[in-house]
Amino acid sequence: MPHHGNEEEHNSSANQEPVIRDNRKVDPVTGQARHPEGEPPVGEPVDSDGDALAQAEEILNGIEVPAEESVAQGAGQAEAAELKNDLLRLQAEYVNYRKRVERDRAVAGEMAVIGVLNSLLPVLDDVDAARQHGDLTDGPFAAIATKLENALKTYGLVRIDETGVEFDPTIHEALIQQPGEDIEVDTVSQVLRSGYKSGERVLRAAQVIVAVPA
Repeated sequence: MPHHGNEEEHNSSANQEPVIRDNRKVDPVTGQARHPEGEPPVGEPVDSDGDALAQAEEILNGIEVPAEESVAQGAGQAEAAELKNDLLRLQAEYVNYRKRVERDRAVAGEMAVIGVLNSLLPVLDDVDAARQHGDLTDGPFAAIATKLENALKTYGLVRIDETGVEFDPTIHEALIQQPGEDIEVDTVSQVLRSGYKSGERVLRAAQVIVAVPA
């Protein structure tokens, strides 16, 4: 069979052995990892800005800074103290609120009682007039009038009808003044219409005749 080409090339190609490349990543003899060409082995420094930055961050993160911890601890204590002051202030406001509510409730109850007592004063005037005319000396109506007066006393109603006492403009209303004998100060000589008070509150001043020194 004819052969084309250089005989020497043909002979060298025929005699050349095949090349086998070992691409295993671990050396079967030493057991060490193999590295591709151009890649540095593990442990050797890498000349890269990104790796240098990562190493710097790792070093900085590993450094303890006691001063900053002290500042942070002080800031936490200051915040806790501020929260405690806020809680104390809220507690004081709540206590004041409760006192104010209780005081307003007491005033509202007192005003309600005073309103009822004021509405019954004309009834008491009629009872006094009937008693002065002798209409309530005895009988069921006299008993009812007495029960009414006693019931109103339980709500703090006090009658102002004393004579022979010193005139007091806070509880007395002088309708008539007349000279009196053997007196040194203005004195209530007669009560024309009884007055009433509840506790320290005067519901109605007593209308009186006042005897003045001659």
